[in-house]
Amino acid sequence: MTAHPILYDPDCGFCRVCLAVVLSWDRQGRLRPVALGSVQADALLVGMPEAEQMASWHLVLRDGTVWSAGAASSPLFRLLPAGAPFARLAERFPRAAERGYRWVADRRTVFSRLLPAAAKRWADRVISDSARENLR
Repeated sequence: MTAHPILYDPDCGFCRVCLAVVLSWDRQGRLRPVALGSVQADALLVGMPEAEQMASWHLVLRDGTVWSAGAASSPLFRLLPAGAPFARLAERFPRAAERGYRWVADRRTVFSRLLPAAAKRWADRVISDSARENLR
């Protein structure tokens, strides 16, 4: 089974910690972290302007469908153990999911500064381990 690429901003500490939490939840290895700005990310998001690529995280499904920002929360939750109730909430309230995502994303620099260096190091280890696992 090929893992679904989940694209993230590698320069954002908050983004890395959020991704590490999701990857830790993903005990079945359904997700594969891909750094935005990488050759692989560019190939997955071909045709998407760079500004749009960097404006949010993205989830790429096996059929090539790209979900971004708050709209990606439901498909993401559907891939995670016990995530279905959260997926249903995101589907029921898509505007709230998008607004919530945008509110957090607009403040990610502040949140990054509040995170201790140890949390960012933990996130980097989780992301690295997951990427390495997906190479096998």
